[in-house]
Amino acid sequence: MRIVHIADTHLGYRAYHRINAQGTNVREADVARAFREAVDRISDLAPDLVVVAGDLFHVVRPSNAAIADAFRQFARLRRALPETPAVVIAGNHDTPRSAETGNILRLYEEIPGVHVAYHEARRLRFPHLDAAVLCVPHNALAASSERMDLEPDPQAAINVLVAHAALDDPRVRFFDEYGGARLPREAWRPEDWTYVALGHYHRYTKLAPNAAYCGATERTTPDLWQEAAIPKGFVEFDTERGALTFHELESPRRVLDLGPLDARGLAPAEVDAALEAVLAAVDGEIEGKIVRVRVLNCPRSVYRALDHRKIRELRARALHFHLDVRPPEIIRTEAAGAPGRAATLAEELQRFLRSRWELTSPDLDRDALTALALQYLQEVEAIPGG
Repeated sequence: MRIVHIADTHLGYRAYHRINAQGTNVREADVARAFREAVDRISDLAPDLVVVAGDLFHVVRPSNAAIADAFRQFARLRRALPETPAVVIAGNHDTPRSAETGNILRLYEEIPGVHVAYHEARRLRFPHLDAAVLCVPHNALAASSERMDLEPDPQAAINVLVAHAALDDPRVRFFDEYGGARLPREAWRPEDWTYVALGHYHRYTKLAPNAAYCGATERTTPDLWQEAAIPKGFVEFDTERGALTFHELESPRRVLDLGPLDARGLAPAEVDAALEAVLAAVDGEIEGKIVRVRVLNCPRSVYRALDHRKIRELRARALHFHLDVRPPEIIRTEAAGAPGRAATLAEELQRFLRSRWELTSPDLDRDALTALALQYLQEVEAIPGG
């Protein structure tokens, strides 16, 4: 038996306010295109079972266009594979906060052969496959006050666990995907299951010979620079051979995180030249790509004197161009004169993380963690009364 495992498609995701010829947000169209490619590839593989491990949509109330396109893609999948059941569970992004609020995923149960678990844990049995699938959507874990003990069906030869959760495992670092319900490592045992299909973590991660996060199909995390070089796709598992295969998608838009350039002691013209050199080295130019260039130790006076006409041209050529200029950090060891302005909380946090915080692992990226911490702080400060 062959199982295809896909997750975190995030249909309806939008960014950058760019619109294509059809009037659709360009990034929303990117996400939809990646899902269509996945459906094409899955149809060609012709597996015996398809599981979608949560976050089909990016928001609880997706646009009508996203809802309709998802319906068309599932219907197309079923036409191509009429004997292959599809199992869909809800993730944190497509789960309403109130249990009384309807879940849009229920709509897809109207398609024959599509099975949905959106609120409580649900076990599905497929006698023609001699298989059982235990579905654990986000809400089943988030609403549980006690640890869940997940057990396979003793009557089935093949048992599949599908869960959308933040797994307690040192190989999984949730820097970008937050809001997921925790699944303790001791609550599930890979050796008890034929296959464990996990969603929520956007990077393909093999946790056991028969357990994996399949990753996302496009780059949709808040700090997408962290996954610029991470391939996107889905997983296929062969129960007879115990073989786990990652299938990379070709359609996701390229994201380039360039630099950092050190502007310390450079004149504006020299910074312009360094910027031009790093962009000239990009394979295939920057047209249509999502690009960030980090420039460190750049005084405000130097930044103001840069060739901003050229920077505007770069922003027009790329889908999104972010020149991330950071001034030199000033660390005062003595105080003199009149009292100055008190540092903001964001400034204090940034100073601590960049100069005083000791990293506990060489794999940690100080700049990425600092950017994520500042983003969380901004989100909290934006909450009324926060």
